[in-house]
Amino acid sequence: MLFPMDKKIFSFGLLCLVLSGVGAIQVTIPQSLYEFARGDNMILPCSFTPKNPIGPKQIVVIMWSALSPDVDPQSILTYYYNPDPSLDIDSGYEGRASLDVNVLQGKADLKLLSLTLADNKTYECHVQIQGDSTGKPVAITRVMVLVAPSPPICKIQGTAEYGQDITLSCASAEGSPAPTYKWDRRNVQNISVPQDPKTTDKGGILSLYNISSDTSGLYICTSANKIRSGTCSLTLSVMPSSMTIGIIGRAVTFLSFLIVVIFCFFRKNRNEKKYAMGACEKVQYHTKELDKNGESRHCQDNTLSYENLSVRSPED
Repeated sequence: MLFPMDKKIFSFGLLCLVLSGVGAIQVTIPQSLYEFARGDNMILPCSFTPKNPIGPKQIVVIMWSALSPDVDPQSILTYYYNPDPSLDIDSGYEGRASLDVNVLQGKADLKLLSLTLADNKTYECHVQIQGDSTGKPVAITRVMVLVAPSPPICKIQGTAEYGQDITLSCASAEGSPAPTYKWDRRNVQNISVPQDPKTTDKGGILSLYNISSDTSGLYICTSANKIRSGTCSLTLSVMPSSMTIGIIGRAVTFLSFLIVVIFCFFRKNRNEKKYAMGACEKVQYHTKELDKNGESRHCQDNTLSYENLSVRSPED
């Protein structure tokens, strides 16, 4: 519980704190995020309002820095207003960075030429004014350099055989913001069909489990961000395992050999039968000429004997 005197002291202290904040320096950047295409020239606006008007001999220092996670801040440039205006640019930004500055108007805009993916960072504008150390002397913003995804590359990892687990990978070498990936499966009619419920699709990696002939098809991956999209595809043909193919191959070879043996056996018997029939007809022809009584000899059971070929004497 506050007594009346304590309330007055508390109110006075709070008023002094508010007034000190109002009268202190304020540095601002209008937006928390700026987006530029790769290769563009950017301007990051930074404005500041001092507690008091800046005098002709008052020292003012303006610094722009780039911030990256787990890396110390990197100075881009430093501007000194007094005693003699000068600008120091870090060697890594020479030829690219400049400052559009007007101290009396509270303007300190950073210019950076030919943006690359390496410029995807957080940027800090820091203003120091002699005799004006309270308030908000720092403002930050984020820069995103936009780059369309490069053409993605699709790959198969694993052996496309029955019962195996394989993965289909899809990746673009670059893209900002980082591209997202989506796999689509199509049948022979080029119609999209759903994936197997056990299939997982995460970060461009499509995992297929216990694959079979039903897993075969055309797989299309789309890599996309807010700039553009690109695709790659591959045809997956799931085959029996090499062991299964070996067994089938041996079985086919044995069956072929068996067919050849049977064919040769029947062909041989057929030729022997034809030969026997031909020999019989020839014997019949000669015995008719030699048989004195006009009787002809006949073959019995496709077997010839020497008796059929003998000639009777006149005394018989």
